[in-house]
Amino acid sequence: MDPVADLELRRAGAEDVGRLKAVLAAAFYEDPIMGWIMPDERSRERRLRRFFEIELRYIALARGAVWTSADFSGVAVTSTPGTWRHPLRAFFLEGRNFGAWRLRAARVLASMYRHHPRRPHYYFRDIGVLPGRQGQGIGSALMRPTLERCDREGLPAYLEASTERSAALYERLGFRHRGELRPAGGPPIWPMLRPPLPAAAWP
Repeated sequence: MDPVADLELRRAGAEDVGRLKAVLAAAFYEDPIMGWIMPDERSRERRLRRFFEIELRYIALARGAVWTSADFSGVAVTSTPGTWRHPLRAFFLEGRNFGAWRLRAARVLASMYRHHPRRPHYYFRDIGVLPGRQGQGIGSALMRPTLERCDREGLPAYLEASTERSAALYERLGFRHRGELRPAGGPPIWPMLRPPLPAAAWP
């Protein structure tokens, strides 16, 4: 059975934040950047849940879109054109959440901001799939509604990959590398941009 063929996608709402932040925290627990910013394994899961709650409540649900599946196996968090920057409230709440590592997190964010495209685009802030469900095409399926919208509107999509595995997935979806970042001497981040594709490119 194809696990993606029967995947029921839907737009998430504020009532889903509790489930969504848990999925994203599990998906990003072993992420190199998140592990470097939050090196204390005893508090990392708690801090990740709080971080994603802030991202969801104060950025994505207020100014973008969040796609998930009926079984909450994955989440794609996006910002619409012109809304990719952090609102001040989210910026300060996230800084408080990082605690002693807030300066390290701020340097990562500053590096990402410097390399972020300024022309209109859709931004994938976070794409996470539960560890036991990864490698089944769920992440690609969750990205598809936004990528199709990009193609209809003639706009690019942008993201930052934090692992070589995820970068390879995004390349298959049409994203192209825009160099490599190593903010504050941490793990690499790969900015990637996908130009809009003609409608006929989708099966």
